[in-house]
Amino acid sequence: MAGRRFDEKFGVDLVANLPAAPAVYLFRDDEDQVLYVGKAKDVRRRLSSYRNATRRKAHRKMRAIVREAESVEVRLQDSEHAALLVENELIRELRPPYNVDGAYSFLYPSIGVRQRDGQVLFCFTTSVDAWSGLGFRWYGSFRSRLRAKDAFDAMIDLALRLGHLEPRTRLPPLPRVRGSRVVGVRRLGPATLSSLRRFLGGESMDGLGRLAVELLEKPRARRDAAEVQEALDRLAAFYQSDIEKLRTALDRLGRAQAYVPQEERDALFISSRHA
Repeated sequence: MAGRRFDEKFGVDLVANLPAAPAVYLFRDDEDQVLYVGKAKDVRRRLSSYRNATRRKAHRKMRAIVREAESVEVRLQDSEHAALLVENELIRELRPPYNVDGAYSFLYPSIGVRQRDGQVLFCFTTSVDAWSGLGFRWYGSFRSRLRAKDAFDAMIDLALRLGHLEPRTRLPPLPRVRGSRVVGVRRLGPATLSSLRRFLGGESMDGLGRLAVELLEKPRARRDAAEVQEALDRLAAFYQSDIEKLRTALDRLGRAQAYVPQEERDALFISSRHA
């Protein structure tokens, strides 16, 4: 049944006439809107899998796409790497309803740090451009908003145990950006700030050890040892799951900075895997 429906919609000879080559393919509905963008190392084999999709749970998405689509466009590419990059660009541009990964790169968060006049500002945002000209140094962007926000909260927890919360009335004029959070901390030592910057930039996780030593000198931190250790553990987990992987991808492509814009992040990881 699946094969018959596929042949009726897209042509009996479609699969047979395709080369065993890298490609990007686009399924479109009856209004020519793109429903799904995919890439394949062997496009003949990939579209054959759509034609022969069974009623297994693993094939549910394929069957749904074939059911709703009215046409399929195949764009041959020179390599699988090229196909991945084109797929990523099209998903970001078109945001097809059956694509999730990569479609919402504008939601990838970043963490910013600014030091001025003894005051340190920490910013969590998905809208870096809204903070331009304010002197923030950015780290990220990170793909998981949940993990990045949890790490940001843990970092602020530790920073406030080593410094003091700056009242909102003493913060400089700042934009109000939905989904963003800014925290000001005063009397945060330069060694602490340096450790946090090295940590966020993926240079070394040793900074967490130095933070732990500093915290041991604070009576309140010693009293709340379990909470402090939990925050350190959350930061260590984020370093391994996100920061270190981003640093590795940047290093493979010879990029020294610790920040990559949202729209470039997925392409960066694709290129790093093929470097």
